This record gives sequence, structure tokens and C-alpha cells, in this order.
Amino acid sequence: MLVSPANAERPTVRCVHPRVASLQAADASTNTTAELLVDDVTDWYGVERPHLPGRPWTALNMVTSIDGSAAIDGASGGLGNGTDRRVLAALRNAADIIVVGAGTARREGYRQPRKVGQRIAVVTKSGRLDASSDLFASGAGLAVTTTRASVPTGIEVLRSGVDEVDLVGALAQLAAILPAGAWAIVEGGPSLNGSLLSLDLIDEVNITTAPMLVGGAGQRMSSGATERLRQFDLVHQLIDSEQYVFSRWVRRDRADRRLS
Repeated sequence: MLVSPANAERPTVRCVHPRVASLQAADASTNTTAELLVDDVTDWYGVERPHLPGRPWTALNMVTSIDGSAAIDGASGGLGNGTDRRVLAALRNAADIIVVGAGTARREGYRQPRKVGQRIAVVTKSGRLDASSDLFASGAGLAVTTTRASVPTGIEVLRSGVDEVDLVGALAQLAAILPAGAWAIVEGGPSLNGSLLSLDLIDEVNITTAPMLVGGAGQRMSSGATERLRQFDLVHQLIDSEQYVFSRWVRRDRADRRLS
């Protein structure tokens, strides 16, 4: 499972895992290293998630700079690298559904997913979406909006909430149409992340930290959230040869939930 990378063109990825690190500390008198070479990030991100009653397990995936910016010139693409794209692909392939804000989907040019049959739920308060875009023309896009919003003909709609999108109700409706034990990967933007955070709906956070400072007035990973402390546990941390850091965190009070 953990072998030297077969493709020399890919950045080398090392794993620093909490248990491995503790073993290294206990064995400090030897020259044994706790670093593991990772060939396939799917082994680390394509794992089974716990099952929650009434809604999908909800995992964020975001890339940020060292100083916390989630975008350059309004888009996240300039922050990532090849390993980040592999992590994103692994998460998408493992997830049952992708959830994203309409602004992010528009700016990042979202298209039909590579995974056959996978849907992308686009959260929009206004309902202003482009039915001719690849995402919606392919049938992969699903609008998540309010009961009052007007959505273009041809786009499948899930409605929850009157003036604002009711994310609790929307996730419950998604759970009803997805397979039992399904989980969702949320890809931002910061406003959607902040809304989920305020409602205590984030079970897992996957963060790529780019080795750069951005400055500017760009948004953080979440915005507009109610301030409240939530404790997460580090599941793993990967570091590639370009000094990008890939961390997976799980809510402490949900980390020991049994897989069923």
C-alpha cells in the first residue's frame, strides 16, 4: 500500500501520521524513520466514512495559503498543485455526492464529474443558474435552493427553506435520495462553508496548505460563521516534495462513531 512513487514526474509524498510520529519518539535511540512514501493518495482519502442518521457525513475539501487565503484572483486553482488535484480526485471518487456553492461552481467552471452517475448539488439562494452549462446540460447538476427561487427550465431542483436555503433540510432530502450511509464532499466557497459551520454540520475537514503567502483581502476557508469552538482530531498529514501539506481532520465527538 505504501511504496515509492512509480511515476517519477509526480511530487514525492511523505506521510506523517500521529501514531507513526509517537513510534518515532519512542524509538528515538535508533535511526528508524517514521516517514512513509505514499504512492496512491486514494489509500488515505478513499476510506469508508461513518454513517449518520438523517443526513450524509459531510466533509469539506479546501486549499489555502499559509496566511489563510482560499483564492488568488477569486479562484482556488492557482493555490493547488498536482498532488492537490490527486487528493481532490480521490475524494470525489469516494464521495457519493459533491456539494458546492453556485458562485464557486461558476468561477471554477464546474463540469460533469468523471465518476459515472455522480451528482453535483449546487447551492443557490437566487436560483440564477446557466442551464446550458456542461454541468446542468449533462444532467449531473442539481440545484439546491429555496421555495421562492425561480430556476431555469431543465434543471432538477431540490427546495428547502423559504427566504434562505435550509441546509439542514436540504441534507436530509439528499440523504433520502442517496444510498444508505452516503457521504458528501463540500467544495466551498467560504460562504457555504460558514453556513455549514454555523449549523454544526461539518464532520470532516480536508485541507491542502500551499507553501505560499497571498496577502490581499481574499476570503478565508469559511466566512460569516457563528463563532464557536469545535474540536477536531488529526487523522493524517501528508507532505509532498513541493512542500504542500495535506491534512485530514475529523470532529472529535464523531471520530469514534462506529461504521455500520
